[in-house]
Amino acid sequence: MKYIIYDLEATCWRGRPPGGVNEIIEIGAVAVNRFGELLGSFEAFIKPTINPILSGFCKELTSISQKQIDRAKHYPIVIEQFKDWIDIDEDYMLCSWGKFDKQIIIKNCNVHKLDYDWVSSYLNVKDAYHENRGITPHRGLKATVKKEGFEFTGVHHRAISDAENLAKIFVKYIDEWEQ
Repeated sequence: MKYIIYDLEATCWRGRPPGGVNEIIEIGAVAVNRFGELLGSFEAFIKPTINPILSGFCKELTSISQKQIDRAKHYPIVIEQFKDWIDIDEDYMLCSWGKFDKQIIIKNCNVHKLDYDWVSSYLNVKDAYHENRGITPHRGLKATVKKEGFEFTGVHHRAISDAENLAKIFVKYIDEWEQ
């Protein structure tokens, strides 16, 4: 079993998104094997099609610039690259901190009329972590990383940094995620 520990950043605004759609603008992921050994990483920006101009709020929250987005490829191309990197013909499980990341992949696949069956093997690490420890209310990723004795490295709300930090928690408790 290969675990794909990933995070996504999406278009965002203060309040509701124009047209009611958030689009993925960054994918960050690390792959680990069942022993917790790092197999590789994936990072890509995505150029949104519905709302191609990032809000000031989004640029501030994520530290992603308009220039980075303007140079990126569109969702159908990047999601195919991501699926190729995962190697969806092999045994894998997608793992994210909360349900948002799975839901937005499905929504973005629907927008672009793409298949999303490949996201069915999925673990919501946030829910599993809190349930296994009897912790309520749920904490955010950064607070949990620190609570577990790790330093939060990289830039919070950047996909690759959040994925790498989530991997620290995931690997620490890897035996708890076995299906």
